[in-house]
Amino acid sequence: MNKIVGLRELRENISDYAEKVERGKTFIVVRKSKPLFKICPFDEDNELWEEVADFTKIKKGGVAVDDLLSRL
Repeated sequence: MNKIVGLRELRENISDYAEKVERGKTFIVVRKSKPLFKICPFDEDNELWEEVADFTKIKKGGVAVDDLLSRL
């Protein structure tokens, strides 16, 4: 069953909710009693997600976005 959480509550406790989602919980986020969005665990088998580039292979810790954009 989805649990309902207010947007302010989510903002103020985002780390706690991120951990709960990692453990499989799903939440519907509302503002003024109206649903805004749903937070659920990421399904790694979902074919919509595709790795295009892994910048940590270029430089440990990744590449700064400003450096990347300046070279485009």
